Amino acid sequence: MVRKILTGALFGFMTLAVSTQVFAQADVIEKRQNLMKGQSAAAKALKAAVEEKNYATVEAKAKDIMGSSDNIVAAFPKGSTTGKTKATAAIWDKSEDFREAAKGLNKAAGELAKAAKAGNDADVGVKFKALGDACGACHKQFRAEKYSE
Repeated sequence: MVRKILTGALFGFMTLAVSTQVFAQADVIEKRQNLMKGQSAAAKALKAAVEEKNYATVEAKAKDIMGSSDNIVAAFPKGSTTGKTKATAAIWDKSEDFREAAKGLNKAAGELAKAAKAGNDADVGVKFKALGDACGACHKQFRAEKYSE
C-alpha cells in the first residue's frame, strides 16, 4: 500500500515538473515574440517617419529599437527551442554570431538616431537602410520561415 502511494506521489511530482517546464518554455517564447513584435512595430513606424521626414519620431523609434535590442540575446536562453517559434538552432550553435548581430542592430539603431537628431536627410536614408540590413541579416541567419512546434 505504501509503495503504491509513493509511486503515485512520484508520478504526480514528475508530471508537475514536466508541465511546469512546458509552461515556462511557452512563457519564454511568448515574451521574446512580444519583444520582436515590438521591434517590428517600431521599424514600421520608422519607415513611415523616414518617408515623412519626421525626424523626432525617427530618433525616438530608433532609440526604442536600441533599448529592445539590448534584450534580444537574453530572450533566447539555451533550451528554449520547443514550442511555436521561428528561432533556428543557429542561435545557440553560433551564439557569438547571434550576440554580434544583436550588437550590430543596436549600433545601427544608434547611428540612425544620431542622424535623425542632426536632421541630415541623406544620412538618415543611409542609416535607415543599414538598420534594415541589420534586421534582415539576423533574420536570414537565425530565423526560420515557418513556426516549429
